[in-house]
Amino acid sequence: MKLYNFFRSSASYRVRIALNLKGLQYEYVPIHLRRGGGEQYTPAYTALNPQGIIPTLEDGGRVLTQSLAILEYLEERYPEPPLLPRDPVDRATVRSMALAVACEVHPLQNLRVLNYLKDVLHHPEEELNVWSRHWIVQGLTALEQIVQKVPSRGTFCFGHTPSLADLCLVPQLVNARRFGCDLSACPTLVQIDAVCCALPAFAKAAPENQPDAE
Repeated sequence: MKLYNFFRSSASYRVRIALNLKGLQYEYVPIHLRRGGGEQYTPAYTALNPQGIIPTLEDGGRVLTQSLAILEYLEERYPEPPLLPRDPVDRATVRSMALAVACEVHPLQNLRVLNYLKDVLHHPEEELNVWSRHWIVQGLTALEQIVQKVPSRGTFCFGHTPSLADLCLVPQLVNARRFGCDLSACPTLVQIDAVCCALPAFAKAAPENQPDAE
């Protein structure tokens, strides 16, 4: 199994956590998103992933892209420990939390989006930071309310074990802090993050602990 990823990539971080939680060994293949104009755009990599994005997972000769699709694959192929609850409604709830981050918040402060705003539309760096903070705080504030409404909420986003929602939340909070976001409106999420980051699977997946960390 190979994971093509970048230490600071939120989407890659999600997959690393899942692989660690499920006890799966993998080869770490670094793809630097800035070096040489971005190694994700090289012919060798785009032959593997035509979108030119990360992560990409190779398993058993098959190539998988898009972090949420990879997470769902890992859940189905390697079901223990589960990252989704058994009840269909609960599963949909956890997926909605994960997607609230992966589809609504993260894309708006993705590197290629920010580069377009800076290099093509000529927005200054501070405007980009304001843009990022706005969407991150708005999204996390809404997620805070969603998590608080979960019946019999446990120590994680849903229940007493990590789920897809936590795998998306923790990397997003790393981004939030990197952009200097005010997280005072999200005390529950901050508490969940602390619980998650104390677990070896999350700590091992953290950006600063990757072989390509700078």
